[in-house]
Amino acid sequence: MNITVLGATGRTGSPLVEELLRRGHTVTALVRDPAKLGPVVDRVRVVVGDSTDPRAVDDALHGADAVVSALGPTSKEPDLHTRTAQALIGAMPAAGVTRFVGVSGAGIDVPGDRKGTRDKIISTLIQRLGGAVVADKPREYSAFAASDLDWTLVRPPRLIDGPATGRITHDAHAPGRATTIRRADLSVFLADVLDQHLYPRQAPFVSAAK
Repeated sequence: MNITVLGATGRTGSPLVEELLRRGHTVTALVRDPAKLGPVVDRVRVVVGDSTDPRAVDDALHGADAVVSALGPTSKEPDLHTRTAQALIGAMPAAGVTRFVGVSGAGIDVPGDRKGTRDKIISTLIQRLGGAVVADKPREYSAFAASDLDWTLVRPPRLIDGPATGRITHDAHAPGRATTIRRADLSVFLADVLDQHLYPRQAPFVSAAK
């Protein structure tokens, strides 16, 4: 597949790009600074621009079969995910692209969730103390849920560094026991969601397996 990747230079995006390339996919990276792509810069199609810029998004979607976003939260752009969702929802149908896989957060609530007491408390604290960046996540979910796209928003807990372990657990509505996941494992799961068409129009939880 030809995959357009957003957030390709981040700590989750970098291993995601490498994983997609390892699986034989063709990658288009929409980035602000191509130099941050590192050695893979010569193995991907690079589009320089912003994920909220309709012109750059249109260019990045050319020839794409799907979009995967590893964009992370940023206090400088607290509404980045919602504005990116709006740009994609407007541009993807015109480009003939329907599949989207992105990263949300375990702190948001969606219909059908089966959170235990611990996770309900954590979610409440995150929502109350997280500020505008955290508030952006439910708005992003609402935007995709109201669209006709074939979307999946993955909800990981706290992200940590380290090599992939291959030991994760995931479920559409029930969080795992662990409160962390390695970025490398998350990247593999995102690629699996794409390749296996897992969780269409759902927001699954994923975490390290205890």
